[in-house]
Amino acid sequence: MAHLYFTRHGQTIWNVENKICGATDIQLTNLGHQQAAALGKEILNQKLNIDEILYSPLIRAAETARHISEITGIPMQMEPRLKEQNFGRYESTPRNGTEFQAAKTHFIDHFEGGETMLQMAQRIYNLLDDIKAESNRKTYLLVAHNGIARIIHSYFYDMKNEEFAAFGIKNCEIRCYSF
Repeated sequence: MAHLYFTRHGQTIWNVENKICGATDIQLTNLGHQQAAALGKEILNQKLNIDEILYSPLIRAAETARHISEITGIPMQMEPRLKEQNFGRYESTPRNGTEFQAAKTHFIDHFEGGETMLQMAQRIYNLLDDIKAESNRKTYLLVAHNGIARIIHSYFYDMKNEEFAAFGIKNCEIRCYSF
């Protein structure tokens, strides 16, 4: 059975401020850098057999991947399909805002200039299909975002719309999925 690992980037100031980061390029906080380094050490301690890190082009994910790579020695490569969803007019607004919570369940809405959930799901599902096709050769750690975590989880598990919209993981939490 082949495995795939996923983690969300370390903490950003907009995470602290409870704002939607989306496709906005936000730096890690000092704690975010520490979380990423701690995850690298945890990967070593658990002796996870990871061949390569694929990461989102956004700086918060790239920096998280860099810390993990430096500590573990696992090579890393940027994967543009791992970029977080562009939430259009909701970028930088409160994450728990009533309007945004309702909008997250509108899977084919561009949020006035963003990307639909279905468009994001297509690119992530295509990436996962590509990884699955070569899963007997490499085990990957994907370093990306909470919205990507939601899509990846839905690839492996059935979810109701409400579960999908509410799903999330903590900064630098690691998940393992099996093909």
